[in-house]
Amino acid sequence: MVAVGTGQAIRNAENGDGDVLFVHARLAEEAFVAAGHGVARHDVMYNDFVIVGPAEDPAGVAGLTDAVAALTRIAATGAPFASRGDDSGTHKAELRLWQDTGTDVAAASGGWYRETGSGMGATLNAGVAMGAYVMTDRATWISFGNKGGHRIAVEGDPRLFNQYGVILVNPARHPQVRAEAGQRFVDWLLSDRGQAAIAGYRIDGQQLFFPNAAGG
Repeated sequence: MVAVGTGQAIRNAENGDGDVLFVHARLAEEAFVAAGHGVARHDVMYNDFVIVGPAEDPAGVAGLTDAVAALTRIAATGAPFASRGDDSGTHKAELRLWQDTGTDVAAASGGWYRETGSGMGATLNAGVAMGAYVMTDRATWISFGNKGGHRIAVEGDPRLFNQYGVILVNPARHPQVRAEAGQRFVDWLLSDRGQAAIAGYRIDGQQLFFPNAAGG
């Protein structure tokens, strides 16, 4: 297993460096298959994104269920926001929300908008250290051990839905792909047994992912 952000994972798979792609950026996944790099895309499981922030809540967003409204307030107040900035699935989802706000975060980069270029854990650490808001997947937040005074500020917006998909890398395009073994893994993820394993994975009693494979 090579654990990298979605953007890097897709680039690796486009180079044939991997047998199975397991990521969470549906539009990019569908483009990957349409370009002939993948055999087929399948839903596997979902969770959601949340926006966490410091207890003092300088932008006044705590309790909001509208992520776009919350981000608009953060931008308007200039409250610090830490972004992964790494082309991951989380970063892609965050940028779509910023686009809906009409905020040019590229212009704000280095000011109130801080791009870490790092994974989720490192970005959360940076966000806690600088008192910044951060958009994270709920599973990482649950398992994150350095929360400090940060807490979930924004949740419950349907736009924060986070779907994961799995794709067998196309052996016709990349002959080195171990298609038989890769397909076995895909089939297991989609099977009743695989879906039950996903549903049963918990940290501190909290379920991190919710299986939703068709027929799973």
